[in-house]
Amino acid sequence: MKHPTSRQLHAYWNRLRGPRSAPERGEIEPGEIRNLLADSFILEIDPARRTCAVRLAGTRLCALFGRELRGGAFAGLWGETAGGSEADRFQTDPWRLVEAVNADTVGMVAGLTGHTLRGESLDLELLLLPLRHRGKTQARMLGALSPHTIPPWLGIRPILHVETVSQRVLAPAGADAALRDFTEGLPEPANDVQPVRFGHLLVHEGGRGGA
Repeated sequence: MKHPTSRQLHAYWNRLRGPRSAPERGEIEPGEIRNLLADSFILEIDPARRTCAVRLAGTRLCALFGRELRGGAFAGLWGETAGGSEADRFQTDPWRLVEAVNADTVGMVAGLTGHTLRGESLDLELLLLPLRHRGKTQARMLGALSPHTIPPWLGIRPILHVETVSQRVLAPAGADAALRDFTEGLPEPANDVQPVRFGHLLVHEGGRGGA
């Protein structure tokens, strides 16, 4: 993680969860992260249908896309799925990111590129963190989507779609090699510290271990 919003939100989430794998949705206090809310969101997950909807979305996040995101499909940020090669599906299938967080109850950081109608592009950092909701660990997700720079066209020309350019599991400190790495064949994220390699897997430390 190299964006301050991602780092601070992850630290807040990590403090809330304590020894658990994830905190409860009800433990999130907006007032404690008021400086992060503009880029933050909460997702409602439906694992059976492999879909997720945006329950809450910050003001700057909505301004980037030129519309109210609340109630819409998270996948809608990626636009129409083009199919094609495995690389194409990686860039247009956000469920891969959500599924990775749900499968191991760990955080995920991803590099995205947003595109406008005029061909302008913007680098973004996506953070996804699991939340418990009424005892379920696959029902909600806390996240942030932050631009690395504030473009002059913010609020004038919306991002029409994003593509995924990298993603990395945030493995808890002390975790074994069971956690998966999804970046094979993709550029290394610029914010990466040196990972620990276990065979064909790379594990990046990102917080305390949880039950």
